[in-house]
Amino acid sequence: MSALDAAFALASPRLRPRPTGIAGYLIAGAVGGGTLLLLASPFVSAGLLSWASGIAFILYDLLLLLFVAWQTLPLAVRRPPASPDETVAAGSRPSLTVIIAAWNEAPVLERTIAALTAQNDPPEHILIADDGSTDDTALVLIRAYGFAPPTTATQHQTSPLHPRLAWLRVPHGGKARTLNRALAHIDTDIVVTVDADTHPAVDALARMRQAFAHDDQLVAATGVLAPACKASLGGRLLGTFQSCEYVRNFVSRYAWMRADSLLLVSGAFAGYRRDALTAVGGFDPECLVEDYELIHRLHRHACAHGKTWRVRVVGQARARTSAPSDLRAFLRQRRRWFAGFLQTQLWNRDMIGNRRFGKLGLLMLPVKTLDTVQPLLGLAASATLLGLVAGGHLPLATAILSVLLNKVLLDIVFHTWCLYLYRRWTAGEHAPGYSQAIATALLEPFSFQILRHLGAALGWHHFLTGRRNWGKQARHAMG
Repeated sequence: MSALDAAFALASPRLRPRPTGIAGYLIAGAVGGGTLLLLASPFVSAGLLSWASGIAFILYDLLLLLFVAWQTLPLAVRRPPASPDETVAAGSRPSLTVIIAAWNEAPVLERTIAALTAQNDPPEHILIADDGSTDDTALVLIRAYGFAPPTTATQHQTSPLHPRLAWLRVPHGGKARTLNRALAHIDTDIVVTVDADTHPAVDALARMRQAFAHDDQLVAATGVLAPACKASLGGRLLGTFQSCEYVRNFVSRYAWMRADSLLLVSGAFAGYRRDALTAVGGFDPECLVEDYELIHRLHRHACAHGKTWRVRVVGQARARTSAPSDLRAFLRQRRRWFAGFLQTQLWNRDMIGNRRFGKLGLLMLPVKTLDTVQPLLGLAASATLLGLVAGGHLPLATAILSVLLNKVLLDIVFHTWCLYLYRRWTAGEHAPGYSQAIATALLEPFSFQILRHLGAALGWHHFLTGRRNWGKQARHAMG
């Protein structure tokens, strides 16, 4: 057993489940029981109460909007520096390696490497962690960077044309295993993971390095991602909704960061302090969302060892990443995300309502427990409304639509506020326009939101049936 495996065996709540406290059982029981009552409301209640699932969904969403709006007020009065801070002393400058986890990424890999080599503060090393690709990945690397053809299943070599660039080829085992194998070849202070279809902005690594240099307790940081879709009709439609969704999501991450409860770090462009990463055993190969699960273990380790580790979102470290451009790919992605979220929530159930974990246990994880059922309530609310219309209950349906209209008006205010904050925070690169934000707020409850809920419902099925595969995700080159 390697040192990394031994550390993981000690740190993983999947391998070493912790006892769940009374508060955790009470919260889970209340959420489960309340959900059953809300889902039963169309069959046991009359009038507006028959749409209780929709009322609960709106009230919960409204509370989250108010929380995010309050926590993000500092973004309205602070402006980020126009360029990376040059005051970092030479002795405190952390060294940095980028890992590109690649499995059959031949169409996109070369442009991602080009984006990394063009950084104004280039990394010490770029390691292509090739997860046993069977497409033309090897041919691309041999042709473009002068690597020798691999002769064994596991092989590590440095490019003769680009000394900072290395290729680690390992047997196919999934992204998490490949990242863990790559860690054995890295000795820098910081490890940055970049997906093969993600292009960091020219100063993104400088911003990430700066964040770690200025905070020696920072152990994990996510950059800010903007989605890039194909130019097809479906791609443009999904891209419009996803662009606004990403804006809201990253502003929300800032809010949770301010509450010392950030859990979601996007592995497509994320930085980790290597010592902390190895202390908790690296990435879990059994989790569908290895980046999200890892942050729970980092928080656990900090709590157990009395450390003040922090997790941040670095607003000025920007990148574009390939996003689903058709309905099938979108639902597959959201199914995996939600199934992985449910996995992680189950494994860490002892943290829910646990005072030892501070705001994370008392605020964030109870909210995440509610998030497990939110999509089911959203689908139930939509189905109930359609049933009322189909059944000719037009006065009641009209009353419900008036409630929805008021919520949409609040969403417009919130979406435009988030976009305003996002533009100040990230310098506005690749940000959608205000007209786009307003249009999506108007249309989303009747279209994109339902698709998100459907993807989550598929995630519930994926989780309950015990499936662990991602499914094949199509890649496309970004313009």
